[in-house]
Amino acid sequence: MASADRPTGRSGGGGTGGRPPPRQPAPSGPPRRSLANALVYWGVVLGVWVLIFMAAFVLVFSRGLPDTSKLYDIHRQPSISYLDRNGALLSVRGSQYAPPVDIDSLPAYVPAAFVSVEDRRFYQHWGFDPVGIGRAVVADIHRGHAAEGASTITQQLARNLFLTPDQNIKRKVQELLLAVWLEHQYSKKQILALYLNRVYFGAGAYGIESASETFFNKPASKLSIGEAALLAALLKSPTHYSPVNEQERAGRRATIVLDKMVETHAITAEQRDEALSHSVRVSPALATQHAQYFVDWVDAQVRKLVGQPTTDLIVETTLDLPIDTAAEAAARSVVERNAHLGVQQAAVVALDGSGRVRALIGGVSYADSQFDRAIDARRQAGSAWKPFVYLTALENGRTPETMETDEPVTIDGWTPHNFEPEYLGSITLAEALQRSINTVAAKVADQVGRDKVADTARKLGITSEINTDPAMALGTSQVSPLEMAQAYDSFANGGYGVQAYAIERIRTRDGKVLYEHPAPSRDQVVPEPQLDQLVGMMRKVLVAPGTGTHAAIGGYDLAGKTGTTSDFRDAWFVGYTGGFVAAVWIGKDDDTPMHHVTGGSAPADLWRQFMAASLPRLKVQSIPTGQGAPAPAATDDNPVDDLLGNTAGLSQGQPDADDNAGRQGDGDPYGDRRTAPPPAVPY
Repeated sequence: MASADRPTGRSGGGGTGGRPPPRQPAPSGPPRRSLANALVYWGVVLGVWVLIFMAAFVLVFSRGLPDTSKLYDIHRQPSISYLDRNGALLSVRGSQYAPPVDIDSLPAYVPAAFVSVEDRRFYQHWGFDPVGIGRAVVADIHRGHAAEGASTITQQLARNLFLTPDQNIKRKVQELLLAVWLEHQYSKKQILALYLNRVYFGAGAYGIESASETFFNKPASKLSIGEAALLAALLKSPTHYSPVNEQERAGRRATIVLDKMVETHAITAEQRDEALSHSVRVSPALATQHAQYFVDWVDAQVRKLVGQPTTDLIVETTLDLPIDTAAEAAARSVVERNAHLGVQQAAVVALDGSGRVRALIGGVSYADSQFDRAIDARRQAGSAWKPFVYLTALENGRTPETMETDEPVTIDGWTPHNFEPEYLGSITLAEALQRSINTVAAKVADQVGRDKVADTARKLGITSEINTDPAMALGTSQVSPLEMAQAYDSFANGGYGVQAYAIERIRTRDGKVLYEHPAPSRDQVVPEPQLDQLVGMMRKVLVAPGTGTHAAIGGYDLAGKTGTTSDFRDAWFVGYTGGFVAAVWIGKDDDTPMHHVTGGSAPADLWRQFMAASLPRLKVQSIPTGQGAPAPAATDDNPVDDLLGNTAGLSQGQPDADDNAGRQGDGDPYGDRRTAPPPAVPY
């Protein structure tokens, strides 16, 4: 009998008899990918993320990108053209653009010069150059500092057209994005043309056409290989490689450009050698660059008179360019000739009888230093101050024949000394001024009142602070050459006060007058007969035994005064004829002593050279006279031929040094800039 709990061997609707069902294998998961499939998969994933990152990157850095719709619009500052009194162009300040040049009109080597030195892979890259970037990085690592740039021409164009020069990551990224955009929108030829027509070459010139006209006075289509190389060399630094102020450096850089042009097959080695065999000459108008101290001074005044210009302006000035050029040449030659005596700098200011500035030289080389010693420097006047002392004495009852004693004297604890050790005893005031006797000048100033002497100086046009200590009679107050010329002008024009000025008229190019100088006032500041008496005394300074005999020029009515300060730190000659005055200062910027340079030596020499070249052009008259002694008549003799070239070897002349103390000088805040402006750029 079967048991109730015995297995029957069945399961559901069927069975296998007494055997258990077979065991099913466990699932093993998806099949393994091959290495190649894995690389493809993760590459796609990485690519998607890179695209997402790049999209976000572009989105972030595209914010603030400039509007590129006005690519061909030109925005520039208005230019200001400065003319001399005869209409000659002195300078143009502000931006200068010429019409865009068609790149097809240029010789092939002109654009090739820029590609060779700025971006030799220009025709291979798509806006930025990874090869160039890598090469620059390697070079910088090798040199240990940032030495090479890797910006392509397209990147430079993007920067110049749309961006600021700020050095930061955002600006560099935007530059790259814009460069790629430019490459997408324009052909290489269009990009290069835009670049050449917009890049800055220095001297206010934007674009190759303006640069060619500015530097070589010719259209860009006429540029030689050497000239093209010189312009391409400028782009690294228009100031550093200026063919006007940095000829040797510009020549070396242009040579590098020529070598690169050979490497890129833009020219042959023979063409390079031919270019190297000839010096490139810049435009004479740019090479000379006369009157730049004057233009700097006037430029600041223009902006005060009419504000920031919104249109091109023309400024008609008082300057007489040939006279100014003569002053510059005289200053340079005298300083060079006296360099062994420690002479380093000079300044010259010349005015006509109404105060018009006819010449202004602020230093021997504007390229070396733009500090204007004629306007901005304040130096002790030395004995050139003494005419103010004696004019005050004449106005207070004394005459040129009044006797005074040259003897040791002490005033309020201060003892003046003469240059010569011996004392002359009893002499006239006229002789004391002629010989520049310090003791007499100090006593006279003390007797008439130093405050009155200061009033006289202010009345004549001295605007700087005037001290009234006992030594003030010997010129311890610090003044500018412009002030001294302004003060002496009253002696030259019949006693009328003047205020020096340089601008006659400011007008727009279409003729609208924005400013016109008012008619000079005619206020008598030096009375008669004192004016004639003083002029007579100052004429004798140029006659032996006067201290200014080396300034004398035969056939002209001249008067003046020398000035020398303690330890020979400053030397002056200020002199005049009828309606024309010139003040000359010589010294050092660091206020250290020269070697026995007196007002009667180098300054008188400079003044004489300048006046000898200027007087025949001016057709000056005798110094105006009234009740005083008659002046010798000016003749038609031209002394220039006898004077030019015969000034070397002049003796030091009758000295007039003063024992001044407690002085302070003016340095050159622009630092030492050693350049020179000959017209040719040798390679």
